Amino acid sequence: MVKGKIVVVGAGVIGLSVAWRAQNSGWRTVVVDPQPCSGASWVAGGMLAPTTEAWPGEEPLLELGEASLRAWPEFAAELGDVGLRREGTVVAAFDSADADQLTILAEHLDGIGRKVDRLTGPELRRMEPTLSTSVRSGLSVPGDLAVDNRKLLEILRSKVEFLHAEVKAVRPGAVELEDSTVDCDAVVIAAGAWSRNLHPRLNSLIRPVKGEILRLKPGRGALPLGRTIRALVESRPVYLVPRDTGEVVLGATQYEAGYDTEVAVKGVRDLLLDAERVVPGISEYILVESAAGVRASSLDNLPLIDWLEPGVMVASGHHRNGLLLAPITADAVVALLNEDPVPEAALVARLESRR
Repeated sequence: MVKGKIVVVGAGVIGLSVAWRAQNSGWRTVVVDPQPCSGASWVAGGMLAPTTEAWPGEEPLLELGEASLRAWPEFAAELGDVGLRREGTVVAAFDSADADQLTILAEHLDGIGRKVDRLTGPELRRMEPTLSTSVRSGLSVPGDLAVDNRKLLEILRSKVEFLHAEVKAVRPGAVELEDSTVDCDAVVIAAGAWSRNLHPRLNSLIRPVKGEILRLKPGRGALPLGRTIRALVESRPVYLVPRDTGEVVLGATQYEAGYDTEVAVKGVRDLLLDAERVVPGISEYILVESAAGVRASSLDNLPLIDWLEPGVMVASGHHRNGLLLAPITADAVVALLNEDPVPEAALVARLESRR
């Protein structure tokens, strides 16, 4: 029996996951997006790493991320081959100041009961031989996962119904398109950074943050990466995430640049230089793509998952954690739709709890 009809605005990983889970729960779902799977979810590294993203003062976000990470293996198994990788993450410090930053992170994690392994440079290189001999020290986080974001999006896209259209307005019971209106029982705004333009309550709660990535493929003689590598290079973050194909996604730039999606030469240069200092063999790889996306960031880095008014819900503001938080976000939205209890870890994402 169909419970009703929902329209999900936005075909990134959050919108697609919500639509798929809601459909499995008995709702008829329609996803509206003029360019499905083309936003920040497409331009992503694919790290599922709440521990290595942790920082003092953001404990609620860590707990939310950990709860979603626990759900990821089953989430992936239900979908099929999404390129889920389980080797974990190494976090490398390039100089003494970088090592001090990782010490702060490790001590913080120890203090809240999360264990990470502190390693010397030689110990890190035994785990990940591609690392430079200049790397001083670092951490091993074996529980981190990674996913092929593009495989994931394509599989999710195949499971839901689409309308390729621009949304003009959202109101309870309807979504207004350029030349038509779609009636429904509820609307879920999951349009990433563009969500702020679809409801007056969101305009001050979500802002766009630009990020750039490079995709590389191994050249002749290039050594493959065995696991995700995150690093600090003179305090600049950089990450390298391997794919099953041998490709590597390289990223970590972040700008307050509005909705700009042009790739800056400076960003490409800095990413390549820092990556080569951490993994010298990356110079043997071939640059196959550069791209920029716009993340949706909230005021406190926690996502917004709640009713905005009767009949209109938001699932946005995930910042760097959209892929990681997809399972728990979808579960929370479906719980709200069904008037069931929201997963406890997701209560921090409710608007009422932020006042």
